[in-house]
This record gives sequence, structure tokens and C-alpha cells, in this order.
Amino acid sequence: MNTTTPNGNTLNMKTPPIVSPEEWEAARLQLLVKEKELTRARDAMAAERRRMPWLAVDKKYEFDGPNGKASLLDLFDGRRQLVVYRAFFEPGVFGWPDHACRGCSFGADQLGHLSHLNARDTTLVYASRAPQPDIVRLKKRMGWDMPWFTITDSFDSDFGVNEWHGTNVFFRDGDRVFRTYFINNRGDEAMSTTWSYLDATPLGRQEEWEDSPEGYPQTPPYKWWNWHDEYATAAASPDPRWVKVIDNALAT
Repeated sequence: MNTTTPNGNTLNMKTPPIVSPEEWEAARLQLLVKEKELTRARDAMAAERRRMPWLAVDKKYEFDGPNGKASLLDLFDGRRQLVVYRAFFEPGVFGWPDHACRGCSFGADQLGHLSHLNARDTTLVYASRAPQPDIVRLKKRMGWDMPWFTITDSFDSDFGVNEWHGTNVFFRDGDRVFRTYFINNRGDEAMSTTWSYLDATPLGRQEEWEDSPEGYPQTPPYKWWNWHDEYATAAASPDPRWVKVIDNALAT
């Protein structure tokens, strides 16, 4: 099938066959069997996470927050569970001082209403090394309202997020804090609804690593990302500065 892209290019895509409603429903039900297997596998993985051993966090950490100094214990905000996403927004990061890292911003755009997490005794916060006035300015520009703290000590290096993003999970038992899990790299995709929606579409994520039919549009992964307030004004080709960030990350 020849199809025209929004920018006027013509693609010769080897699309699947066109079938009757009955054949389409039969194919969907066949794939549904595998989708249910995947769901059960995901549930089993979550069950194993709940049985991971815990690591006691005895070191004291201090953050700057919107209301002043805060300890790691304070970040729980009285709840038993804490999820800390290390976002890169600070001097030296591509986008500074106007934006945070494109990937971290991509994730921040997809946060749901945090009251649902709070209802399950769970707090989610972001943490960066940018000063609070810059964080407040960025959140206002991008329309974000998650709690966002400033790292002031070795928290990022101690928890494996000094050079790359990552999500650390903690549990509080009174005044005692335990590290229970850590997710980084593509593991963070589970926190992003964009991937789930794209994976349900015929074109998929449109990235080169995907197994798609011949002729489907595909570009290098990560390099197409942009800040949500700059997609409309972006040039046709990826920003070379962002490409360099991605190439360096993939080389490590």
C-alpha cells in the first residue's frame, strides 16, 4: 500500500491483508490469548518484586523543597511508601535552564493525578540538583504539579542515579526507611502511557528496533523526543545536541 506521511513523503508499506469482520475477530481472539499470557507474566513479576529483600537506609539525606529543608523521611509525607524519580534538570544537562532533560520531561508529561497513588499510602516525588526557584519556574512553564525536591548531598550517587535517570522505591516503618526496588533504562516505560497507546497502533512506536512489516516508517529511538511545547516549532531533523546526548548514552 502506498501512503502519504504528514510531511508529504510517500511510503510503500507492506500492510497486512484486508479481511472480513469474522476473520478480523478471529485474529483478534487468537492474539488475545498471548496478551493474557503477557498480563499474567507481568503480574507474576510484580509478585516477585513484593518478595524482594529490603535494604535498610541508615544514612541521613537532606533535600531542599518548596517548604525548606527536608529529610528522606519527610519525602514520604506521612505515607508508608515512597517512589523517587531522579530527573535531570540542572547545569550541564541539555535544555538547561529552560527545560529539563527531554526524556525526563517525556515521562513527567505522563504522570496521572497523584491522589490515586496517595490513596494507596504511596507518595511520588521528583528529585534533581536544580535549585528550587528553577524547579518552580520549570513546573509552571510545563504545567506540572508533582512534588519536586533538590538533591543536596550524595543521594543520587548512593542510589545509582547520578549519571542516568532511575526510579527508587522505599518503604517506611516508623522512622526506619528501607530501599525495596529500583527501576531504570527501559524499565521506566511501564510508567509511561504513550508507549502503551503507540504499541496498540498499526505503526507502533515507529522506531528502528521494532519488528514491523516492510516499508513501515521508522526512525532512531529516543532521538525524535522533544519538549511538548516545542514539537510544533521543531525542525524536520532531530536537534544535533540531543542526538549527541543519546549517542553518548547508548555508547556507555
